[in-house]
Amino acid sequence: MTTKKTPSGKGFSRRTLLKQAALTSAGLGALALNRNSAFDFVRQAYAETQAPIGTFPEGSSGNSVTVSIAVPRTGAYAVQGEDELKGWQLAIEHINSGHELLKKISPKTKKGVLGKEVKMVVADSGAKPNIAVQAHQRAITENKAVLLTGSTSSAVAVATNKLAQREHVLYVTGISGSNDTTGKDCVRYGFRQNFYGETAANAIGPVLLKTFGKNKKAAFMTPDYTYGHTVTKSVNDYLTKNGGWTQVTDQVSPLGAPDFSSYLLNVANSGADVLINVNWGRDAVLSIQQAQKFGILDKMKLVVPYQIPFLAPEVGGNLLAGVYAATDYWWTLEDKYPLAKMFNDEFKKKYNYHPEWGAENAYISFAHWARMVEEAGTFYPPAVIKQYEKGETLPSFVGDVHYRPEDHQCVRPVIIVRGKQTKDMKNKEDFWEVVEVVPGAPLMQKPDAFGCHLGDYA
Repeated sequence: MTTKKTPSGKGFSRRTLLKQAALTSAGLGALALNRNSAFDFVRQAYAETQAPIGTFPEGSSGNSVTVSIAVPRTGAYAVQGEDELKGWQLAIEHINSGHELLKKISPKTKKGVLGKEVKMVVADSGAKPNIAVQAHQRAITENKAVLLTGSTSSAVAVATNKLAQREHVLYVTGISGSNDTTGKDCVRYGFRQNFYGETAANAIGPVLLKTFGKNKKAAFMTPDYTYGHTVTKSVNDYLTKNGGWTQVTDQVSPLGAPDFSSYLLNVANSGADVLINVNWGRDAVLSIQQAQKFGILDKMKLVVPYQIPFLAPEVGGNLLAGVYAATDYWWTLEDKYPLAKMFNDEFKKKYNYHPEWGAENAYISFAHWARMVEEAGTFYPPAVIKQYEKGETLPSFVGDVHYRPEDHQCVRPVIIVRGKQTKDMKNKEDFWEVVEVVPGAPLMQKPDAFGCHLGDYA
């Protein structure tokens, strides 16, 4: 840093010059500021002198900032997309009002982020990468968006990762289960809060071996994109290595398939003991319902290694009773985590149902982003990224978590649940019993095991 000399010969820095200039230009009004407010003002004034990058500083130069949300509101993942959107909407409402719950996660947030109102632009991605990227690009160009989010489909997440890195605009995933999102397709500008294929496999694997034993035959049903392939590989690798299981068939189907008959016929003839259905959203609903019609669920045990709790009421017919699954969040965790109770109450008051993990993940992702910006004291993207990369312990609805600096993956627990019979449900939303909350760190591969190379800050 260049240092100039005062008449007395003592040096002062560029930071000191900026501080003096800021306080002088404020005139007598500055005298009314308390010490912390003055420091925050000067820190932000200094930060805004950074060279332009992405949408900075134009995107944060006014009284508000914009976030871009590209989420599936139609198609196979529409139900999950709408739940996520509600989580983001509630988070923005709480950020702008300085709500008590938001402050417990981001203590420096008063009203808005760094005092700026957060606004959003929302597009229906249909879970299609090209549509999501186009929507985000418009928001960057037209609205100078400072943050991107959405996904639900890992194919969308990977595509948005690339866009975020190219445009130097931060991206936090909505939902993405692929190992690749913070693996080989990781980027410096991308962050993921939710669990993923490898952690799901390592959390549910021991439960499956304990429940069903070793040397079983497994039939997999896999959606044909990065999420499906990486989850299937992780689960199969675990069961093969640790339990001597054999994958007798892997039925790969396109996202949004209306009919799974041909795939299920092969499953029925495979001689499998266990059906491991990696399909997600509406595809999971249809494939499970059709498996029952084929008589497969009378002969094979069903496992859903990566699921969202909406699945139970949508499938219906007690088909998921006794079925083990890995998930990110379930509302009865409020008995264990006080912040989960606060979130559940706020969400249900606004939307009249208990939040699913899409909404939970969406809210926490925004709350963590708000905290990082507040702690950095600027919207300057490299500074915010470096705040994440400190790896500090952060509150969440499933206990304390942190982000790994090497791959930007949140280290968080995986929740193992088992479906309930209708007769055992305490209320109309009591679909799942929490079997175990598995700590996240032991479930995760080494940061470079899946080929992550984050790239540059600028």
